[in-house]
Amino acid sequence: MKKVGIIRKVDELGRVVLPVEMRRTLGIEERDPLEIAMEGEMVVLRKVQSSCVFCGGRRDLLEFSSKWVCCDCRKELSLLEE
Repeated sequence: MKKVGIIRKVDELGRVVLPVEMRRTLGIEERDPLEIAMEGEMVVLRKVQSSCVFCGGRRDLLEFSSKWVCCDCRKELSLLEE
């Protein structure tokens, strides 16, 4: 049996409102970037996760010149200065 979700209509500009309960559950805040993809006949929304530009890590990130760098890579970069 398929689960029936919340039904929302697409407005004249192509927008769909995500229910606040879903946004809270998924940790989606105002202005968070979302990836919109197609998987077969489905439209899938994914919250974009920031990751380190060097290693792809997602922990202890710091933004530098519009790029994200993790703690470990910052340490390695600081060793290059010595």
